[in-house]
Amino acid sequence: MAAKRYQDLEAWQVADELRREVHALTESGPASKDFKFRGEIREAASSAARNIAEGFGRFRPKEFARFMEFSIASTSEVQDLITDGIERKYFTGDSTKRATDLSRRSLQVSKGLMRYLKRCRDQPPISSTR
Repeated sequence: MAAKRYQDLEAWQVADELRREVHALTESGPASKDFKFRGEIREAASSAARNIAEGFGRFRPKEFARFMEFSIASTSEVQDLITDGIERKYFTGDSTKRATDLSRRSLQVSKGLMRYLKRCRDQPPISSTR
């Protein structure tokens, strides 16, 4: 079944869940007091989901695949910021387990969607007249 809305895409659903987890993770504790760090990790997590939504709205597989690349890059940035947060002692490995698992899952499904879109990009658009 084809997705009619970006919210129907598993890639967006997992990225949105990651966004919510990152917000919860940085709501309290040391990370909440480092406004620059908190803003960076929240922005990266939000960007991952937003790029999927924006790419979906482009209506062309080639364009959508490009935005999936941006989303994947943002998710990788979230992973690096989680590591940075652990090194700064803002988080513990246990406190970040869910976010880390979600980021891995997000990369997996996003890369799958991107590969699919890249295979489709050379296909002619479906004609609406029959």
